[in-house]
Amino acid sequence: MATDRKVSTCLWFDSNGEEAVTFYTALIEGSHIGKISRYGKNGRMPEGLAMVVIFDLAGTPYMALNGGPVYKQSAAASIVVQCKDQAEIDRLWSALTADGGKEVMCGWLTDRFGVSWQINYERMGELATNPDAAVGARVMAAMMKMVKIDVAELERAAKG
Repeated sequence: MATDRKVSTCLWFDSNGEEAVTFYTALIEGSHIGKISRYGKNGRMPEGLAMVVIFDLAGTPYMALNGGPVYKQSAAASIVVQCKDQAEIDRLWSALTADGGKEVMCGWLTDRFGVSWQINYERMGELATNPDAAVGARVMAAMMKMVKIDVAELERAAKG
């Protein structure tokens, strides 16, 4: 089973993909679960376990595959969320680092399912690529010292 879209991202899980997708779609506004296919009798995983879950996060298509312990998630690929303000950053950060998630740096974290996320400020690109190179340098220097993104600090750095 694939998505209805020409291009999507597949996230490989051992056996908790449906749990992860349920969590993600409840957390990210404008997200939903589409189709779910389940393993049948004599499958490589327990009968009834979700094999593939088709979902989208705020309009971006994904597929979760419960394929067993063959592959693990890695920070080499991450889900990027552009947040409008500190409250949204704080809400997502708190939820995604709960129950075994880990803070990394510069707005990156790994959730309890092993998926890597970048919880970013939606104006970060604009601030970091300001036509005044000194502004961009200050913003990037400030961000490099952060674990969770601090919007007020980024805006202060941009103003000098």
